[in-house]
Amino acid sequence: MVPNLVKAREVVKKHISIQRQLADLEKLADLSEGEFTSAESQNTDQHVAAGKKPCPLCPEEKFKACYSHKLHRHLQNLHWKVSVEFEGYRMCICHLPCRPVKPNLIGDQSSTKMGAHYHCIICSATITRRTDMIGHIKRHVNKGETESRYIAAPAPKSSHEVLKEADTDVQVLPNYSTPQKSDSYFNPKMKLNRQLIFCALAVLAEERNPLECLDAFGATGIMGLQWAKHLGNSVKVTINDFNENSVTMIQENCHLNKMKVMMNPKEEDDCDETMEEGEENVGIIDVTKMDANVIMHLRSFDFIHLDPFGTAVNYLDSAFRNVRNLGIVSVTSTDISSLYAKAQHVAQRHYSCNVVRTEYYKELAARIVVAAVARAAARCNKGIEVLLAVALEHFVLVVVRVLRGPSPADDSVKKIRYLIHCQWCEERIFQEGNMVEENPYRQLPCDCHGSMPGKTAVELGPLWSGSLFNTGFLRRMLFEAVQHGLDEIQPLVKTLICEAECTTLKQFSIHGPASQNKQEECGVFIKTPDTAADYYVVQGM
Repeated sequence: MVPNLVKAREVVKKHISIQRQLADLEKLADLSEGEFTSAESQNTDQHVAAGKKPCPLCPEEKFKACYSHKLHRHLQNLHWKVSVEFEGYRMCICHLPCRPVKPNLIGDQSSTKMGAHYHCIICSATITRRTDMIGHIKRHVNKGETESRYIAAPAPKSSHEVLKEADTDVQVLPNYSTPQKSDSYFNPKMKLNRQLIFCALAVLAEERNPLECLDAFGATGIMGLQWAKHLGNSVKVTINDFNENSVTMIQENCHLNKMKVMMNPKEEDDCDETMEEGEENVGIIDVTKMDANVIMHLRSFDFIHLDPFGTAVNYLDSAFRNVRNLGIVSVTSTDISSLYAKAQHVAQRHYSCNVVRTEYYKELAARIVVAAVARAAARCNKGIEVLLAVALEHFVLVVVRVLRGPSPADDSVKKIRYLIHCQWCEERIFQEGNMVEENPYRQLPCDCHGSMPGKTAVELGPLWSGSLFNTGFLRRMLFEAVQHGLDEIQPLVKTLICEAECTTLKQFSIHGPASQNKQEECGVFIKTPDTAADYYVVQGM
């Protein structure tokens, strides 16, 4: 009975260096002296000043007691970051006198310095090097020894969390909101962005189908899954990501939403044969693991969405390389620190654009991105028509239609100009022509240069000087939002329509004359819900 009692005690007890979260390590510093074991209590023999805490994994002579913010950095950098993970637990490096260093053979006395080491969560062994600890754990796993003698084996529990958005379920990791630490980044604050892109794709699907669509940076695959689930056979969705863990997560989310995964285009026939009778609404999604530039060079698409972490300028040339004529490219830029003039040197580096903080900085950000998109399209002998450009708190979204040919490309490039901005009254005007003027201040409608000392204006850009909206396209986006029950996005789309038409919400009507007649975009007459024509008439063809 005594050995069984000892064994039961060992199951409950574990070393303090083995914790689940960094916060658990910080809580150990608040424990009283009596709550540590005899080997660990040497770190708390002396009382520290009020407000200061000792490190629970270092002796007093190695790390003196300090305030909470410094202790947090110490635990994070010197213990947590060099830990070894196993089944949700972290085996942090320990400097306590658990494993003394070998005696010093040169001197007469042995060294009193204690060696840094790790405590094995499975067999309680103390190992010095991190690489040796990783190999030690792997040997336990290969032998099937995965139950800890110190920690009672918990019931099997999935580490994935399931989130639901627009009738689409996605599995995410617990740290899904931190892109630096997660392979499956999912930001709930980008829901408006996903709905805007969905409405734009739904409008394009009404023009022609089936569409070949690409979500170049899938992450969890939420956007591509929403496309396939709500638009059905109108779209052929390809979700791409370069991270292997993200690709695995995308495949799991496809199965979670009853979607067939096609890793190779040749597998499409096999996928159709394996569909069960009760899964008649199941779609097929092509999941690829490539660099975004590579897949856009290899294949042609009607709709491409770019949403990298940060700026998208590194992928614009590839996006316009093979996009089909009259297709749509949507770009989400999340590098708002540079676009919103908080990091002006970064804007100069990424966009070759001079920018300052103004009262209209969000419009300025949208025009910076559109200018970069127009230049990338022109390098591929393509022009653009801006359908939508919106800058919100967390992102800048630009949606453009692609017009193939050198003439549309030249017309788009001509709309990229410099902006003269008055730093006193915030007046601004796009510079006329390319000729150097003797007095460029004359172009400004204000007289601040004459009444204020010094140079009052600054040249910003180059920026997109054309329109940022297409009213007809926005109205059809609103129609699709109503059709699919996207209530959250409707007020934003209505505001964009009013801003494009310079009207107020009181004057706005979705059933106005403009929504009933044919609408022209890029020389293309598009049918509306009330138009009886079954085909599109393209000018000049």
